Amino acid sequence: MSRRTDYFNDPAAPKANSIVPAVTAFVVNDAGDVLLEQRSDNGRWGMPGGVQEVGENIAGTVVREVLEETGIHVEVVGLVGIFTDPRHVIAFADGEVRQEFSLCFRARPLGGEIKVSSESFAVRWVPGVELDSLDVSPTTRRRLEEGFRNAETPLIS
Repeated sequence: MSRRTDYFNDPAAPKANSIVPAVTAFVVNDAGDVLLEQRSDNGRWGMPGGVQEVGENIAGTVVREVLEETGIHVEVVGLVGIFTDPRHVIAFADGEVRQEFSLCFRARPLGGEIKVSSESFAVRWVPGVELDSLDVSPTTRRRLEEGFRNAETPLIS
């Protein structure tokens, strides 16, 4: 059983009981490949990210989470979008059911070596042409599409 289940536009989804500020990082290297991890909590591919901790600013959350989860040092360079769709809820094994509140940031890799963490089965740079073949949630796919669209203004949804 997974420790996390994502529901999107699912009438059978449990009712949310929390909202937590979280980030994801859209990190693209010079070759145009995006940094993704195969998550250990649900087996799906996604962008590195996590929840903001007390005492850090949101850009610091992005830098910390990407480094912890992937081994890559990044610099935040922009905002892809703010994703707060109440039809997307995440149920955790401990009973928390979180309504999506995710800030997706654009980040530039500065260095480091890819490594797998306790939060992932695999981490790699993925060429855009391979994205359709990966098991990616609909909400992650939307963030990836917005990141690659490279709009002048961030999406707010």
